[in-house]
Amino acid sequence: MELILKEDIIGLGYKNEIVNVKAGYGRNYLIPQGKAVIASESAKKILAENLRQQEHKIAAQKAAAEERAKALEGVALEIAAKVSATGVTYGSVGAAQVAQALKEKGIEIERKIITMRDAKSVGDYEATIHFFKEVEVKVPVKVVAENAPAEVKAEEEPVAEVEEPVVEEEIVSEEEVPAAE
Repeated sequence: MELILKEDIIGLGYKNEIVNVKAGYGRNYLIPQGKAVIASESAKKILAENLRQQEHKIAAQKAAAEERAKALEGVALEIAAKVSATGVTYGSVGAAQVAQALKEKGIEIERKIITMRDAKSVGDYEATIHFFKEVEVKVPVKVVAENAPAEVKAEEEPVAEVEEPVVEEEIVSEEEVPAAE
């Protein structure tokens, strides 16, 4: 089924693109949500005319996207997450945490335009930010342990003084004790 997208859908296409999707996805989700229209011959002609008229506007949007992308050059993120003793995070680090880390650096970016494989352990990852059709920026993300692993904590704690074992005295029953008469 051929559809014309009315908005950007990451993983499928960008606004005003003609895409092929399965009929159920188009009929049951994209069209009812207002995200696409059926690509009939008349709709394609209208799209071509609209794109021709909007060329200067699209060029301005692309220039603005490239400007925003330049602001991210050289940016590297370090996100702290709670980690178990084996180095696995509690939960995962994803697009929402990347958007929050960028916001803390003074760069406002919507979470929707960020794609990243969920980070479920400590290490280096890469987030892709989709500003426009041809304008994408890859930002390195390093996931570090917020808390030190349990093994390291045990080594850092001072060793408690060991008490001498208590020697138990033998308890003698009354039967064994000779009676003093």
